[in-house]
Amino acid sequence: MLHCVVQKHPKLWDELLGQAEFAYNSMTNRSTGKSPFSIVYTKLPNHTVDLAVLPKCSSKLAADFTVQFSKMLQEVREKLAESNAKYKENADKNCRERTFKPGDLVMIRMRRERFPQAYKSKLSPRKIGHFAVLKQINPNTYVVDLPSHYNTSSMFNIGDLPAYYPPDEAPTNLSSSDSDSSVGGGE
Repeated sequence: MLHCVVQKHPKLWDELLGQAEFAYNSMTNRSTGKSPFSIVYTKLPNHTVDLAVLPKCSSKLAADFTVQFSKMLQEVREKLAESNAKYKENADKNCRERTFKPGDLVMIRMRRERFPQAYKSKLSPRKIGHFAVLKQINPNTYVVDLPSHYNTSSMFNIGDLPAYYPPDEAPTNLSSSDSDSSVGGGE
């Protein structure tokens, strides 16, 4: 958002930060259906063309305000719960429950935080292994038989443990004598 506000003047970002914050806080949020301003201050912010009329304060107005504010907060909570349920439903559509037993073979997904010495380039392998599962700590955590030279904990989240499938036994011949240089753009 700040990039859009700054456009061709990136060195003025600190002067335009207030505008970006105001724009963000006055926009309607997809999850709540309300802007952050309307949730915190119970109304939309006044803009330069608005005339601010301050109401007279009395106990009836204060009571009405309290009821209105409580009702609005309840609506926001319900909207958030509804939105979270939709997000969960969409996430659960793509989620498959996986479990491993001791002895199952798994690959380990490489993460820069966990394997900084092995994560050197974009072309490095994304998974290593195959390693045997030693035990299950809880439904999301497994202990893997990881060699000590990796210098990291052998406990992994299930999201970092895809199942290992051995390669096919079909022979693969990659010698250049089998390919025809006239095919595929050669001369």
